[in-house]
Amino acid sequence: MNGKLIIFSAPSGSGKSTIINYLMQQGLGLAFSISATSRPPRGTEQHGVEYFFLSPEEFRQRIANGEFLEYEEVYPDRFYGTLKAQVEQQLEAGQHVVFDVDVVGGCNIKEFYGDRALSLFIQPPSVEELRRRLEGRGTDAPEIIQQRIDKAEYELSFAPKFDKVVINDDLETAKAEALTIIKEFIET
Repeated sequence: MNGKLIIFSAPSGSGKSTIINYLMQQGLGLAFSISATSRPPRGTEQHGVEYFFLSPEEFRQRIANGEFLEYEEVYPDRFYGTLKAQVEQQLEAGQHVVFDVDVVGGCNIKEFYGDRALSLFIQPPSVEELRRRLEGRGTDAPEIIQQRIDKAEYELSFAPKFDKVVINDDLETAKAEALTIIKEFIET
């Protein structure tokens, strides 16, 4: 039996990673999509496990060949993307493939797969709450936080394009809501 696709997008600080990590532990047969990148491996990262590590030239060639569902050049020669063949392999193995992508990538994957994919947008209760969370992390300088807020305002404009929006006002409630949505999608 072929798997389904579950796409997550959210502004930084929305709690998306926490919610995804919770869902991955719920015995639903979820597996992360393995992305490709042109950056070198870090630490103990292995090709085909954390990422598919490609040279910038190889990445460009695969873009030209139409091999990506979505990709982005984050910095010059620093690409990230999702290979169609890898996703198909995971689906054929019966895995429900989870994508943690930006809003544009999420919309592109949803458009490609249509009803086989569920797109979920994790939304903070407000931009002010998002700022409070980012400041509370204590990891970013004020100008970085402002950049993330500016990007979040742009990303929030994409929420209506997603199948479902989960507002993370209370983490436990948001996790339960996301679990219900995904279970219903997988079972239909």
